[in-house]
Amino acid sequence: MSGSNLFGEIRRLARTSGAVGGIAARVAGERVFGIKTDRAAHAEDLKAILGGLKGPLMKVAQFLSTVPDALPAEYALELAQLQANAPPMGWNFVRRRMASELGPDWMSKFRSFTHEAAAAASLGQVHRATLPDGMDVACKLQYPDMPSTVEADLRQMKMAMAVYQRMDNAIHQDEIYKELRERLREELDYEREAAQMRLYTIMLKDHPSVHVPVPITGYSTKRLLTMTWLDGRPLMQRLAEDPPQEERNRIAEALFRAWYVPFYRFGVIHGDPHLGNYQVKPDGSVNLLDFGAIRVFGTKFVRGVNELFEAVRDRDDDKARQAYESWGFADLSQEKMDVLNEWARFLYEPLTQDRVRRIQESDDPMFGREVAQRVHAGLQRTGGVMPPREFVLMDRSALGLGGVFLRLKAELNWSKLFHELTDGFNEAELAARQAAALKEAGVPLAR
Repeated sequence: MSGSNLFGEIRRLARTSGAVGGIAARVAGERVFGIKTDRAAHAEDLKAILGGLKGPLMKVAQFLSTVPDALPAEYALELAQLQANAPPMGWNFVRRRMASELGPDWMSKFRSFTHEAAAAASLGQVHRATLPDGMDVACKLQYPDMPSTVEADLRQMKMAMAVYQRMDNAIHQDEIYKELRERLREELDYEREAAQMRLYTIMLKDHPSVHVPVPITGYSTKRLLTMTWLDGRPLMQRLAEDPPQEERNRIAEALFRAWYVPFYRFGVIHGDPHLGNYQVKPDGSVNLLDFGAIRVFGTKFVRGVNELFEAVRDRDDDKARQAYESWGFADLSQEKMDVLNEWARFLYEPLTQDRVRRIQESDDPMFGREVAQRVHAGLQRTGGVMPPREFVLMDRSALGLGGVFLRLKAELNWSKLFHELTDGFNEAELAARQAAALKEAGVPLAR
């Protein structure tokens, strides 16, 4: 590690250790000494600290807020409200960073380049610009010292997760942490993200309801990603105008295809389904953005997802066990299986009913959390489980998209959409499609 990176990490640790250490002390005090603490108030403090920090600790917190039982409910509730929208860096910062990526004459490479950021996120910020040929582009520029920032944040998150693990054994988090660590490190490489963007263009070429930006060769580096500009509106902004049901359904169907055509046809998932990563157009089509958190699965994992659907539909415990074990769940007693199956039924129920319906038909807004709490209690009672690494982004996507479909109040035949993608599933054909698409896009395999 270079001296500058070391000092950057030390600074980051100094800024975050108070927040994470505070969590650790209060949670441990309540667990060991019976000291009661106001978790909700502390969680609000944590949200404020993380939101002001920019960086990946905020992104990890967003991630963990969607993984059931990875954090106490009070923390998850507050952290779920974090949207990666930190205040942008100023123009002097941008000029220096652009010069370091494209050279001192970088401004001559553009017809125009906005001084103000169009969007700011956890790892970088986006500026709108125009190329000499008149093409409008988005330039995503990474903040400085992000490698050291990532490493410092991961150390803090590992400590916080370890403390929570000692007080709650329902979810053994070793593999969750490893997955977070690898995906976050990959997100620092914008050349990799450009390749993943090309991959999504390939996978979704036959689906005009989903738009993917195109990376611009010669204007991108490991820390600068220049891509075509896509016009669209934030989903929540459009929902505030109470669009008609038909439009809500078109948006939901486009999002379903954006996530699950890549998964069921190519074994690839976009692992970051929060609201800032897509926009909507007037015709109900969507812009899919931010391709840093992408996971490529082995074909056996995809087969297991199909097998678990069949197990839920047919109430077949033997097939369910086969699916869980193909993913890497180990030492599953029948009691643990029963608990996991309750979670599986919650996720798969809309796919088992061949009719138009909402993704959740219960009028109780707490229904999903109540299911999660029962599953959590059951896992605690039976000694807990260790989710395999590959399961983390898949589960996150299913929960994240389910939340979006709830907000949309979409009414679709989810079973029909699912079967369009999965009927006639052939593992060898999926492997061939996946290999060809990865090669064409230039995407390196995940570790």
